[in-house]
Amino acid sequence: MDTLPRPGLRERKKRRTRDALVRAALELFTSKGYEGTTVDEIAEAVDVSQRTFFRYFAGKEEAAFAVLEMTEAHFLDLVRERPPHESPLEALRRAVLENWDTLNETIESVIPVELHMRTFQLIESTPALLAVHLRRTAVLEEKLAHLIAEREGLDVDADPRPRVAVAVFSGVMRVTGQRWSTGDDISVESIRTLTTAYLDQVGPALAKGWNVQGKTDGDTA
Repeated sequence: MDTLPRPGLRERKKRRTRDALVRAALELFTSKGYEGTTVDEIAEAVDVSQRTFFRYFAGKEEAAFAVLEMTEAHFLDLVRERPPHESPLEALRRAVLENWDTLNETIESVIPVELHMRTFQLIESTPALLAVHLRRTAVLEEKLAHLIAEREGLDVDADPRPRVAVAVFSGVMRVTGQRWSTGDDISVESIRTLTTAYLDQVGPALAKGWNVQGKTDGDTA
């Protein structure tokens, strides 16, 4: 009977060590730069060995994306929970905004939101991390396409619409991330506002005849 609680305690200790390594890694990455930080420095910051670090992560890259992976998983859950009457793009829009609204609840047990936003900016501005981010995004897009196809009752390989809808959405997210990362305000509120503004333009951008200048010139002539 006395041995039953031990696995739970052991797992909690492992989780604390992993979370501490993530936080130390992200603090170092955002202060010294990703390339300028070594695994030894991360391990030393948590007072563990390099060997311990590699028990939890294959390398720095995995640690860099640990929290982003949490937010992506939460986003997928939010998409699954959207009511069936919403169109695919509306479901994606509402899910991503709710993901920003609930960010603190998703990651607060590991790192503060402010550190996550600095890490997100670092990823956008570091070529090595950005390349990984784009590869990961491609995987996420495929998961989303299958999810949208399932909720719409479609065969994702026979009907192109789920992948097209996700491609449109993902393209907007990509532009939003780029614009946000180069600004002075890297708060959650800032990227949420920018996300809303850009998503609101999807319909108008896909409509015909939005060349206002061309219309004006034609009307004048």
